[in-house]
Amino acid sequence: MSGLHRSSSSSKNIGNCLPSKELLDDLCSRFVLNVPEEDQQSFERILFLVEYAYWYYEDNAVENDPTLKSLSLKEFTSLLFNSCDVLRPYVANIDDIFKDFTSYKCRVPVTGAIILDETYERCLLVKGWKGSSWSFPRGKKSKDEEDYACAIREVLEETGFDISKLLKKEEYIEFTFRQQRVRLYIVAGVTDDTAFAPQTKKEISEIAWHRLDHLQPASNEVITHGVAGLKLYMVAPFLASLKSWISKHPAPVARRPDKPLKALCVWNARASGGGNWTAPAATPIATTTATTESSKKKHEPDHPQDSKPVNSLRGFKFNTSAIFQSL
Repeated sequence: MSGLHRSSSSSKNIGNCLPSKELLDDLCSRFVLNVPEEDQQSFERILFLVEYAYWYYEDNAVENDPTLKSLSLKEFTSLLFNSCDVLRPYVANIDDIFKDFTSYKCRVPVTGAIILDETYERCLLVKGWKGSSWSFPRGKKSKDEEDYACAIREVLEETGFDISKLLKKEEYIEFTFRQQRVRLYIVAGVTDDTAFAPQTKKEISEIAWHRLDHLQPASNEVITHGVAGLKLYMVAPFLASLKSWISKHPAPVARRPDKPLKALCVWNARASGGGNWTAPAATPIATTTATTESSKKKHEPDHPQDSKPVNSLRGFKFNTSAIFQSL
């Protein structure tokens, strides 16, 4: 927690104040304590609850109070554990708990969709809120959720587009990256004048149609750059299989080799006021993207690519009796 300190509220403290104990206790009570008992049986589930509290803090508390400091998930977790009476007994293990949680998250299956336009020349990609990487709309499965249901939910959350009537359960591409299975359903023939706008706050900053031939990278790594300079995350490994699928399925609209379609931005947070509103008119976009911003939520790697599950707290059990006593 070095570098973090409480400050008095003044004009000089915009964005510098840490959340008060009252706010932290309220978040702990709302998101961690008042949940079904089965969600309190392991540190993985507890940290998922803490993550929900963190997103609420960032998306609501910080947005409504400009004096509050925007925190990383680890910083917020440490503050919450130190503030909340029920979590404080585990402060000594916070580093191990957080490390195991990060590794655990990267083993949760991910599903989403590769959305193709009517010519099959372009696909829809989304860019994270603070990140610079483009990826297919996708996200982690919830407990007991079917793969296709997760894909429908995640695409709707990230793009505002309902793929339920277009998704075919048998048409997907799947890879396993280290210990994480990623399945993307192929959803083809979407018109490029379709309105897109994310339904979640501060997760997606831009949605755009990108030409497939601009995404072809020099390598097949998880994180790479396309030939046009776009930074891509979990895109390159799917391209060969996608092109194979396209070669076997005629596009609804004939391609124009003599006049290829341009990349097209269909939603941008800045143009929409930074929130989740109606998509503005689509505009052509540049084929290069800056790559200097930090990652946010699920659209950048959750951990260094060479890290492995540490299982440092395999026997950890959350003390639910303390919760019931506090209630």
